[in-house]
Amino acid sequence: MASKCSRQENPYCLNDMGRGDAWRLFRIIAEFVEGFDALSTIDRPLVTVFGSARTPEDHPDYLLTREIGSRLAGYGYGIVTGGGPGIMEAANRGASEAGGMSIGLNIDLPFEQQGNPYVTLPLDFRYFFVRKVMFIKYCMAFICLPGGFGTLDELFEALTLIQTQKIKPFPIIMVGSSFWGGMVDWIKQQLVSGGKIAEEDLLLFEVMDNADEIVKYIRKTVVF
Repeated sequence: MASKCSRQENPYCLNDMGRGDAWRLFRIIAEFVEGFDALSTIDRPLVTVFGSARTPEDHPDYLLTREIGSRLAGYGYGIVTGGGPGIMEAANRGASEAGGMSIGLNIDLPFEQQGNPYVTLPLDFRYFFVRKVMFIKYCMAFICLPGGFGTLDELFEALTLIQTQKIKPFPIIMVGSSFWGGMVDWIKQQLVSGGKIAEEDLLLFEVMDNADEIVKYIRKTVVF
């Protein structure tokens, strides 16, 4: 017999549903409404950039991301990030410096995440799953720089939704073959060879290394 948990031990515990849970639904709905209202009227394609919040300003990944954000914004694309520091800041910074649309979907975290000053359209979220819907619903391409659990979470969420045909396919670019190469090899050796995914699922993403290649690919696949 499974042991009961308490909300003090686990905030997701279903054995201890309190009166506050019903009110929490209203906050969730409010976050959806705010996000839909803010993003549904944007008249240009949006490209999301993911990556580590811990990447310093002088790191090559930061500099590359800043260039990507600037160049895409110069071509009229809106740049969307999680709104925080590191890679997110770099993408927003590049877009802002180019005079483009720089959107930050910031998440409320107990540490690490603070809004960066280069966001021109900020939105704040408490719930990860609400923010994920905004990324998926309104963005037409994902660019994933090296990052941690959060970056991997967003990457595999998008891959899963496309693979299972829950959403229409869109470009997913993993930037940095030296960073992603080991994972891609593992996917081929363990998932494809083991029959966990189909070989054609490898076509759901691209691995690229430089801004020219990335910008050219986005312009070819996300046309407006």
